[in-house]
Amino acid sequence: MDFKLSDEQRMLEETVGRLVRDGYPFDVREKARTSELGYSAEMWQQFAELGLLGVPFSEDFGGFNGGGPELMVVAEGFGRGLVLEPYLATVVLSGTLINSLGSDAQKEKLISAIVGGELRLALAAYEPEGRYDHTHVAATAEKSGDGYSLTGKKAVVLHGDSADQLVVIARTGGNGTDRDGLSAFIVDANADGVSRRGYETIDGLRAAEITFNGAAAELLGEEGKAIDALEASLALGIVALCAEATGAMEVACDQTLAYIKERQQFGVAIGKFQALQHRMVEMRMELEKARSMTIFAACSLDAPAQVCAKRLAAAKAIIGKSGRKVAEEAIQLHGGMGMMEETAVAHYAKRIVLIDHQLGDLGYHMQQLESLLDVDDDAA
Repeated sequence: MDFKLSDEQRMLEETVGRLVRDGYPFDVREKARTSELGYSAEMWQQFAELGLLGVPFSEDFGGFNGGGPELMVVAEGFGRGLVLEPYLATVVLSGTLINSLGSDAQKEKLISAIVGGELRLALAAYEPEGRYDHTHVAATAEKSGDGYSLTGKKAVVLHGDSADQLVVIARTGGNGTDRDGLSAFIVDANADGVSRRGYETIDGLRAAEITFNGAAAELLGEEGKAIDALEASLALGIVALCAEATGAMEVACDQTLAYIKERQQFGVAIGKFQALQHRMVEMRMELEKARSMTIFAACSLDAPAQVCAKRLAAAKAIIGKSGRKVAEEAIQLHGGMGMMEETAVAHYAKRIVLIDHQLGDLGYHMQQLESLLDVDDDAA
C-alpha cells in the first residue's frame, strides 16, 4: 500500500503546519485557554478562511471533499499545536453526521454555515450510565407538532458549553442498548428546556453536562435509523484522535530530547547518560508505532464494517498505550519541570493521556478487539 501523501494532501499538511507554527505558539494557546470562551474565535475564523472547516464536506458546500487521510493530516497538525478550537466536535463528529443524515435543505443550511465558520456544534451522544457505549441511550424524543420534544441527560459533551446548536442522539424506539430506534436531532443550545453545565477538562478543553427537559428538536434523517451514520462519524472521530495524539507525541518527544541535551548534572548533559538515551529511543519507537497505526486506521474507513471496526479498535488501543508511555516518560525525563503548568510538555502529556479516554479508552477497545478477533481482515 502506498502511504505517500498526494499533492493536495501535502498542500493541506503545509497549510496546517504553517498555521500552527506561526499562529499557535504556546503562550498564545494558553491565553486562549484561560479566556471565557476557552479557545480563540479569531483562530476559528482563520480555519474557515483557509478551508480547514470544509475538509470532509462536498465541494457543493465549499468543502474539500476529503476523507480519513485528509482528516488525519489536519488532526496531526492540530496535535502538534495542542489546538483548543472545536474542530473535532463541530466538523468531524457533528458535521459529518449531518452530512450523512440531513436533508438537502438541512445540509445546505448547516454545512454551509460550518464551512464558513458561522456555526459551532457539539455531539451529545454519550450518557452518564453508558460510559463509552454509544448505544446505551435512555434519552427519548416524542413527536410534538411539526417537530419533536426531547428529554434526557448527556455527559461529557465536548465543547457543549459554547456550541450554537447540538446534535443529539435519542430514542424514538427500542430500549437499553438496542441499535434500532436511535435517532439524531438538531437542538438549539439556548432553547427552552436545555440546561448546560460547562467545565474545563484536565487537558484544557471545554465540555458540558447537558439536561433536556421537553426541548424542541428537529429530526435528522429517518426516525430510528441513525446508528450506521453515527458509527461512521465516530470512526472518523477515532481517526482524528489517533492523528492528534501522534502529533502531540511527536512534540513531546522533541521537547524531551531538547531538554535532556541541555539539562546538566554533575557537569554533564543528562542526555549523555546511556540509560536516558535508551528511554528516548523507546519513546521514538512508541511514536512510530502510533503513526503507523494511525495511517492504517485512516486507510481502513472504506473497509467492510466489521473489518473497519476491528482495525480502529486496534489503532485506538495501541495509541492509548503508546501515548501513555510517551507522556509518562516525557514527564519523568523533565523531572520536576515536567509537572509545572508553565512547561509546555506538561500540557502535551495531559492531552495525550486524555485522548485515550475519548471515544473509548484502552480497556474498552481491547474488549471490542477481542469480540472481533474472528473477523477476517482479508474480507477487505
